[in-house]
Amino acid sequence: MMTLSDTWLDLFGLSGLINPFALLIGVYLGWRADDASKLWIAGFAAAALSLILETAVGLLQLPQPISQDAGALAMFPFRFAGGAIAGFIAYKLRRTRDA
Repeated sequence: MMTLSDTWLDLFGLSGLINPFALLIGVYLGWRADDASKLWIAGFAAAALSLILETAVGLLQLPQPISQDAGALAMFPFRFAGGAIAGFIAYKLRRTRDA
């Protein structure tokens, strides 16, 4: 039986796809988006800003809230996807609420 390595579990877990910071940024930007084409920007911003925040916390020698095994380059596409999906859900919720 094959199992995922710890790196893959990090990428699909709290360090990558369901990173809370990336999801919050994606939800905020998706809620504020006035056009569906801006959801790509929401996903990119969610990935980039969450990685910058994580790096800043590491540079300040503060304890990391979420431990991870993968590098920033590996986490970026997963956080991008998580932020874009969260932004899409927030975008659709706002459109149905306003309609």
